[in-house]
Amino acid sequence: MVFIAFNWRSRFDEGGSGDLAIGSSMGSEIADRVVLVTGGARRVGAAICRHLHQQGARILVHYHHSAAEAENLCSEFNRLRENSAAALGADLLAAGALPTLAQQARARFGRVDGLVNNASTFYETPWGQVTEAAWDDLIGTNFKVPLFLAQALAPDLRQVGGSIVNIIDIHAELPLPKHVVYTAAKGGLLALTRALARELGPEVRVNGVSPGAILWPDDPAWDSAERRAQVVAHTLLQRCGVPSDIAQAVGYLLSATYVTGQIIAVDGGRSLALA
Repeated sequence: MVFIAFNWRSRFDEGGSGDLAIGSSMGSEIADRVVLVTGGARRVGAAICRHLHQQGARILVHYHHSAAEAENLCSEFNRLRENSAAALGADLLAAGALPTLAQQARARFGRVDGLVNNASTFYETPWGQVTEAAWDDLIGTNFKVPLFLAQALAPDLRQVGGSIVNIIDIHAELPLPKHVVYTAAKGGLLALTRALARELGPEVRVNGVSPGAILWPDDPAWDSAERRAQVVAHTLLQRCGVPSDIAQAVGYLLSATYVTGQIIAVDGGRSLALA
């Protein structure tokens, strides 16, 4: 199979003829690019980091509480390819944390080419029991942080013709019962993705991935076998996905030089079944 490969900046943008360069794999498009992945130490975030590293990118693995996992992941990457990964710790909701993280990210490898806003909090907030603390946490992590981190890194990304990928959720458009604040936060992130595509274009592309059932939440409310079976039953492919499904979509969007403002649902058809 032959793949069509571009540089991150379209040749049309550079005043060229627009001829396509043929490469052996799409991985060449992100080779040596520096990508910051928030919440990159565990679960889907770690899968995204692994996939991008395999494609030749240098990875900045952000973590909050998962220092050991982040350091182990970076050690794994650096054994495979010297000086190809670094861990950056930060509480994203702390005052001043995002400009500091952006500064640390650009200092580590001298540039930042891509940002994957993956860090998230998820738990129930039943109507009538919503607290301001839950609002600040869920809106902050899922909506506020991606906005202000994108703003902090926008000059870097503009300079290199970079890309942002936001990890959203199919429930941004299909509200999940008992998760009113989380749903609102991800709905905001969906709208933000499209707004940033307008604001940051043409230099920076901004897209989103909306997962369906990939990994069951750590939330004890999802331990029920019956609840999990209901989710699978309302998924057209009749199974859960795996973290690599999300990672591959992220890799595509980081490489797809003529795609911006788009949201890809990676959900096995669950959003169609629920519509």
